[in-house]
Amino acid sequence: MVDSTKPEPKKHSFEAEVAQLLHLVTHSLYSNADIFVRELVSNASDACDKLRFEGNQNDALYEGDSELRIRIDIDKDAKTISFIDNGIGMNEADAIEHLGTIAKSGTKAFLEKLSDAQKQDGNLIGQFGVGFYSGFIVADTITVESRKAGEPASQGVRWVSDGTGEFTTETIEKPTRGTTVILHITDEHSEYLDRHKIKSLVNKYSDHISLPIQMRKEVWQEEELTDAQKTANSEAGGETAKDEMPQGQMITTDEWETINQANALWTRSPSEITDEEYKEFYKNLTYDYDEPLTWTHNRVEGRLQYTQLLYIPKKAPFDLYQREQKHGLKLYVKRVFIMDDAEQLLPMYLRFVKGVIDTADLPLNVSREILQESRDVKSIRDGNARRILTVLASLANSDEAEKQEKYQQFYAEFGNVLKEGLGEDQSNRDKIAKLLRYATTTDDNVVTSFDDYKGRMKDGQKAIYYLTAENLAAAKASPQLEVFKKKGIEVILMTNPVDEWAMNFMFEYDGTPLQNIAKGAVDLGDLTDEAEKEEAKKAEETFKPVVEKLKGVLGSRAKDVRVSNRLVDSPALLVTADGELSPQMMQMLKQMGQPVPESKPILEVNPNHPLIQKLESAEQFDDLAQVIFDQALLAEGGQLEDPAAYLKRVNALLMK
Repeated sequence: MVDSTKPEPKKHSFEAEVAQLLHLVTHSLYSNADIFVRELVSNASDACDKLRFEGNQNDALYEGDSELRIRIDIDKDAKTISFIDNGIGMNEADAIEHLGTIAKSGTKAFLEKLSDAQKQDGNLIGQFGVGFYSGFIVADTITVESRKAGEPASQGVRWVSDGTGEFTTETIEKPTRGTTVILHITDEHSEYLDRHKIKSLVNKYSDHISLPIQMRKEVWQEEELTDAQKTANSEAGGETAKDEMPQGQMITTDEWETINQANALWTRSPSEITDEEYKEFYKNLTYDYDEPLTWTHNRVEGRLQYTQLLYIPKKAPFDLYQREQKHGLKLYVKRVFIMDDAEQLLPMYLRFVKGVIDTADLPLNVSREILQESRDVKSIRDGNARRILTVLASLANSDEAEKQEKYQQFYAEFGNVLKEGLGEDQSNRDKIAKLLRYATTTDDNVVTSFDDYKGRMKDGQKAIYYLTAENLAAAKASPQLEVFKKKGIEVILMTNPVDEWAMNFMFEYDGTPLQNIAKGAVDLGDLTDEAEKEEAKKAEETFKPVVEKLKGVLGSRAKDVRVSNRLVDSPALLVTADGELSPQMMQMLKQMGQPVPESKPILEVNPNHPLIQKLESAEQFDDLAQVIFDQALLAEGGQLEDPAAYLKRVNALLMK
């Protein structure tokens, strides 16, 4: 018999265009249906956080139950999943306001009520918008039953909607405070009625929520033996035959068990965590078989508060140099998992870093799956960069052999990626430069820092000299080094393609200019004595006619021709003019499919070399000039435009 005294549920319309918005939320904003578990657990956690905050000032709100918790209950027969919390709860007005309006969870309004003195404590309370509506991804109807803490049991509310355009509310009797969200699961998503499925999603997304998340405990229950089975078992000596073993099944009990850790490792004090725990967490986080090379665990305080647990792996991944591949940190907000690869929280040149960032408040878009660029995001990214560079510096500068070995291992795997930071992170350029290591003309091992080099500079040396090349062998054989070898001046050898690009952003180190010896004229300053300067000036005058004639023969092949003061054994070399792209940089741009501006080299000739001296009286001046230019090009690792013409000229000269 229908209770005629009970009022009919009140019908309400969602805000304008809410049906369209709901369709967008449930079909576009969430990339997979699993997200609804995260969202509803997060909302339940928010409700408990609110009660905890208000309960500090009004203990009566706890109503004698201060053990805050979240429960998930599955009813396969009714095809429902219920998310139950004993948090702050809602009355009818709250339900209409918060559940009838897209992108309004009530949390933002709650924060606005806090006085300035209270806002720091309020940072623990999340600020999420449409998470509740993600339930419509898997449910055709959602029922919400809630009662606000501190209000009478008779003031409970039931809110019901199928997510199309309307919802109903009615007053109900609800003895306990808090909210129950009941999802009526569609046949299409019946897999979510499986306890193990939901538990695995809680472990993935919400394992580190500080509140216990509970589900009903399952136990194995055997069927009772029949009299015949008991008799057979007795006659067999108490052991039932295998084919007569009693059957059983898993049954759900009324006992609740906690299924999450409810204690995030990164929220604990580093002094309480063992190295083994850090290593195991890293392996679970990254699926890496190796242990991490090192890690840093730190709580950042200030305007923005967050915890960083950052790891540096031992080995580089195979796709390290594919910048478009996913990278980044796991992002948690109040220990709720948000995304796997929050790349906005790391600069690109630190893309090898793994770890977790947990913050109380970050600007997220409506789906919480894409971070919005903001001052807070930039602050965290900058903080992470500084922290990693500090950790690397502590290894690089340590007197301990073990830490030095770790840094060498790191640099062998990630050093060339770190160099990208010279161009990408101006604020940390000096810190990055201190971490770089190179081979030099005095040591083939990649161990020399700029500080090491400066400590070995000769008296009167005014610049740090370096040379870029395709590999170490090519660098060591370069004619550019001849005068430096003669004078015993050390030159840094840079042999990775990124060096050519990175050094375009670095012009000095700790007040000392950096000079690429393959670019422009070499001025050794005080390292050249007066006799050498006089000899160079005299050679320039003597060979002026030859130089002018070479310019005419080479034409557009060379930007200029001049007498060299850097050659000792080679007849000639090619130099890149200041401000122009080197051959290595041009080759790199070509490989990337980038447009390459036209750039002509400068030919420098050695006035003391017999071949150059022969030019003055050579009958085949033109052919010899072209061969000298081509040989200089080959010595720098360049490619001939017309190899056949080169061979023809060489053969003709050999026949003379």
